[in-house]
Amino acid sequence: MYTIPSHIDTNSQEFTENLAHYNKILAKHRMIMDQVMKGGPPQAVRKHQSRSKLLARERIDLLIDPGTPFLELSTLAANGQYKESFPSAGIVTGIGVIHGKETVIIANDATVKGGTYVKETIRKHIRAQEVAMQNQLPCVYMVDSGGVFLPNQAEVFPDRDDFGRIFYNQARLSAQGCPQIAIVMGSCTAGGAYIPAMSDETIIVRNQGTIFIGGPPLVRAATGEIVTPEELGGAEVHTTKSGVADHFAENDQHALSICRSIFETFQPGKRQNLDIRPPEEPLYDPAELPGIIQADQKKQTNPYEIIARLTDGSRFHEFKARYATTLVTGFSHIMGYPVGIIANNGVLFAESSLKGTHFIQLCNFRKIPILFLQNITGFMVGKSYENAGLARDGAKLVHAVANANVPKITIITGGSYGAGNYAMAGRAFEPHFLFMWPGSRISVMGGQQAANVLAQVKIDQTQLAGHEVDLDEIEAMRQEILQKYETEGSAYYSTSRLWDDGIIEPMQTRQVVSMAIATSQNKPYDDPKSGVYRM
Repeated sequence: MYTIPSHIDTNSQEFTENLAHYNKILAKHRMIMDQVMKGGPPQAVRKHQSRSKLLARERIDLLIDPGTPFLELSTLAANGQYKESFPSAGIVTGIGVIHGKETVIIANDATVKGGTYVKETIRKHIRAQEVAMQNQLPCVYMVDSGGVFLPNQAEVFPDRDDFGRIFYNQARLSAQGCPQIAIVMGSCTAGGAYIPAMSDETIIVRNQGTIFIGGPPLVRAATGEIVTPEELGGAEVHTTKSGVADHFAENDQHALSICRSIFETFQPGKRQNLDIRPPEEPLYDPAELPGIIQADQKKQTNPYEIIARLTDGSRFHEFKARYATTLVTGFSHIMGYPVGIIANNGVLFAESSLKGTHFIQLCNFRKIPILFLQNITGFMVGKSYENAGLARDGAKLVHAVANANVPKITIITGGSYGAGNYAMAGRAFEPHFLFMWPGSRISVMGGQQAANVLAQVKIDQTQLAGHEVDLDEIEAMRQEILQKYETEGSAYYSTSRLWDDGIIEPMQTRQVVSMAIATSQNKPYDDPKSGVYRM
């Protein structure tokens, strides 16, 4: 491997302007994150704490091994929706280490509408289970929830990926051999009662946790029986009479200690062997990344400068360096973990697709995870390219990405547009993890292009009908489309709807990628396979 030479002058006007621009983006991001991390409204937090209950993220901090990181997923789910009344969609999910074992943790936040579930809560819960299945990980459910948010029941109850999918996934995880532990730290009502009932082992907290299919109000309405929550489904009932729970805890801290003790009984599973080396810092400071990202997205950010600030020792073994240069491919290490990197350096051509396909095949056979650094406007268009078979060669890359047998980790560093999103392992292609930088954008095409296309369609329709074109009307339509794309193309719109696994700062990328690769080792990689390539 060679050391990437950096040509960035940190004293230049361009670097200074880029840095100032991105620092504003980071300041906004940190402000939003600080607010969301507080959980529900202050009065709900105080009420929760007055019951001697820990907050969701405090519970996670005590559960994971001391001094180890927690990779939180989709922190900004539901951001900008529901009048900001569902911060983090009322649930905290992510990957932590318990007794040296990477584990998916799903914790209800009862300070947010009593821990009830809206559409994004369910998507976030299910996504965490998908991460567990994809990487053969144990799950810990910290249950403290009132179940479905009843005013929105039609959006969360009946469909395939609605509330019932949680229990389907639990059954599948169990069959796959992924241990599941439930800690009932509050309410666990109606369908939610299946979470502890379907777990391998369940812990319940005295005078705090309750499990029942029908709560006291429903029991009274249905049968006339008057019963307290504790009598109906408290810790004493479920650990001495029903057998629904296995462990009796005095408080949150005790419950978390029992959970950690359970993890000591797990036997080590088979892991994927990788050539892990002692980690090194990059030769160039990752803190320079915000000054490297072009403020004007019409300008191409140099992917080599990004790679030089992500890889160990800024080293990179480039593959096909002189061929199809709008796609950069090569091997490196990030925090000691081997990785194949595919990075955009402009629009995708047919030869870019062939180069990417070849490189993915190398990663498949060498069992090396792939990092996609996505900043793509899409594929080249035009008569000569289409006539030469652009769609045929682009399809090869799409095939290769879809059938890659090694983990795919996608970071959207800039733009993510059109079919380029798919070819660079967008969400539809099931990367193991997909994160966005806060200044990135995602949509079917850029707002300017969409406005021009739709304006031209409107003009053609008007002229075909024999009417005079109203230029003011056309311009008003263009501005409306531009505004729509400006809003819907932002990273915050995306992450709110769980089109990604969260927004991370550029300087966090090395740590996030290394945690993602470490997590992926828990399931041995499959042998290479592919579909039919149109030749």
